[in-house]
Amino acid sequence: MSIKTAAIIGAGVAGLTTALSLARHGIHSEIFEQAPQLGEVGAGLQISPNASRILAELGVLDEIEKHWFEPDEIRLVSGVTLKSLASVPVGHFARRRWGAPYGVLHRATLQQALLTKVLQSPLCRLRLGNRIDDPNPSTIEHLIGSKPHVIIAADGAWSSARKLVEDSPIVTFSGNIAWRFTVPAAGAPGFLDPANVTAYLGPDTHLVAYPLKEVDGFNIVAIAAGMDPGETWATEGSGAQRAMLLRQFSRWNTEITALLASIEKATFWPLYQASSGRWQNGRETVLIGDAAHAMMPFSAQGAVMAIEDAFELGGAIAAPLPLPEALAGFEATRQKRAARVRDRGAFNKFAYHAKGPIRIGRDIVLKLRSPEGLAADFDWLYGYHARG
Repeated sequence: MSIKTAAIIGAGVAGLTTALSLARHGIHSEIFEQAPQLGEVGAGLQISPNASRILAELGVLDEIEKHWFEPDEIRLVSGVTLKSLASVPVGHFARRRWGAPYGVLHRATLQQALLTKVLQSPLCRLRLGNRIDDPNPSTIEHLIGSKPHVIIAADGAWSSARKLVEDSPIVTFSGNIAWRFTVPAAGAPGFLDPANVTAYLGPDTHLVAYPLKEVDGFNIVAIAAGMDPGETWATEGSGAQRAMLLRQFSRWNTEITALLASIEKATFWPLYQASSGRWQNGRETVLIGDAAHAMMPFSAQGAVMAIEDAFELGGAIAAPLPLPEALAGFEATRQKRAARVRDRGAFNKFAYHAKGPIRIGRDIVLKLRSPEGLAADFDWLYGYHARG
């Protein structure tokens, strides 16, 4: 079947990347977004080589490279002693080993670069302020005047289109909360590293920090256990929630606890995860990104997996196969990939939040590993070449 038109539900990173990926193959997209305008959502993102090479293919990388920062290393540091435990080289090393760069940037920078490309493409039409609670083919046909060949649900963890796929994943609260905030470079505490991504590891908690050029400061994410606030993403935490955060980090180094106590404005992000389940309905509807596989951020691959999904879906749909067969092949390939990334994230959580004898063993093992040896562990992840 020759696919000519697609309806994409959601204009986040997944939806916009999908539109550009389809346009590479001459496929027209109608992109539906419930928000009246695309605003600044979230804070920092890490874009690893497996995604940056896709952004290069889509003509987006040059623009975001003007704004992002390429760290020299990803460092693992004790949140209790502030002593370095291990590091993985990126920077020039990433370009040589994995053939693409590793950068950190504000989510809004990536979204704006994707949006600009979408608006420039005659094959992409963005429909803002269009909330579709029942995105079935008939509803979309009524809106655009013709029935799309394929419906792509890129509308996040609380996807409305997921109900069109029988036995689709179920999203539940993970039991963890991410506190996100930024710290201006001027007056930032000395332990924050302006050249690298640093993961500070502590008992039952961890904190990630890296420089953001767009805010002239640092992006900070502190992750700890929390209570389920219901179907929400970002909100400002209550006084009680902030007090709980400080209790959870109370055994950490005093410089870090002082920073957390000094925060005036932080965003409270409950972390959700998706169960296994079907990603496509055997006809015309497919799930991608968080709609299909919302996962914990312990591998910094949430947005990256959405970008991979989008690119590979474009190639699958453009292939000379019946659409149900193409979607089934996409599902099989991407489910295997997402499962491996999810497993790596679960391992990272176990290692990052270790305490007692396990923490001591972790630290010994990490100190015995060379940076190049640790980098080799990521060849399967960062060296992945998505097929578009």
